[in-house]
Amino acid sequence: MAQPDNKTHFGYQTVAAEDKANMVADVFHSVAAKYDIMNDLMSFGIHRLWKRHTIAASGVRQGHCVLDLAGGTGDLTSKFSDLVGQQGQVILGDINDSMLKVGRDKLRNLGKVGNIEYVQMNAEALPFPDNTFDVITIAFGLRNVTDKDKAIASMYRVLKPGGRLLILEFSKPIVDPLSKAYDFYSFNILPTMGQLVANDGESYKYLAESIRMHPDQETLKNMMELVGFEQTSYENLTGGIVALHKGFKF
Repeated sequence: MAQPDNKTHFGYQTVAAEDKANMVADVFHSVAAKYDIMNDLMSFGIHRLWKRHTIAASGVRQGHCVLDLAGGTGDLTSKFSDLVGQQGQVILGDINDSMLKVGRDKLRNLGKVGNIEYVQMNAEALPFPDNTFDVITIAFGLRNVTDKDKAIASMYRVLKPGGRLLILEFSKPIVDPLSKAYDFYSFNILPTMGQLVANDGESYKYLAESIRMHPDQETLKNMMELVGFEQTSYENLTGGIVALHKGFKF
């Protein structure tokens, strides 16, 4: 549903556009410390397979410069660090400083140093020159962005010609019985789990709502094409609960 220029969605609520970033920030400040364990619990560990598939589709190799946008606790950054080697660079970017701190501490504890930089940034106005990155990934972050079109255009700008963008995000299930079961789980089980594990059921209620308000597979593909991406495609994973979108800048 279209919103007035100064309004946007925060889950199922309609809020002032300028307020959304702070409201989303509050959610992730709250859940940062339990983010990894909740990811494992609420996806039954399947998020690791989705991320592994994204890495395999990224084409990242030695010497590449990679932006892991909305990179949170650094699951993708960790693997990219190995792939690009010491001649390459990975920037873990996130708008939320609590998530960045958790990611930085986790990766440093894993011995990932030397080719990773941690930068707090807004996806709508990426603080990099044109044509900087070989690959940009954004995993489970785009749905939280206030102006998604602006963010996708910003990603296009900072990609090098020949570079690729991969968007891994919750999407629309393509099988009706799965969709009904997923809805029940999202709105009944997930907030309860969030309350028990992270002491924050409301944030996980928002996360479930934000997934429902995110553009479907074809709409997101069209949004990518409108800012200039070519050879755009998507793969439905786990029956469309998640989709991996890919586009190239030429």
